[in-house]
Amino acid sequence: MLNAPPPFHADPDRVTFDRKELGLILSTYGRFVAAGEWRDYGMSFLRDVAVFSVFRRAAEHPLYRIEKRPRLRAAQGAYAVIAMDGRVLKRGHDLAQVLRVLDAKLIRPVD
Repeated sequence: MLNAPPPFHADPDRVTFDRKELGLILSTYGRFVAAGEWRDYGMSFLRDVAVFSVFRRAAEHPLYRIEKRPRLRAAQGAYAVIAMDGRVLKRGHDLAQVLRVLDAKLIRPVD
């Protein structure tokens, strides 16, 4: 009998995005990829924050970071969209609402 790998267990010391949150983020990411704006992403799961970073090219600094900080849940909201320069564009309790700040970036004037 082959030795099966142990079942996956989430690390309780790390913050992660759940399936629903990741679905919302990847849906937004897909729209920007289809528009040719974004090309790559990275995810980090740390002790106090989960980060989804989006890039125009793989070798650059992230254009935006989508962060989940559960410790801020009671105060400002657990979710935030942060620009490349560190400005918090939107913070709140509802991820879908926070991600809407990026929709304005997708609308461009037609020549």
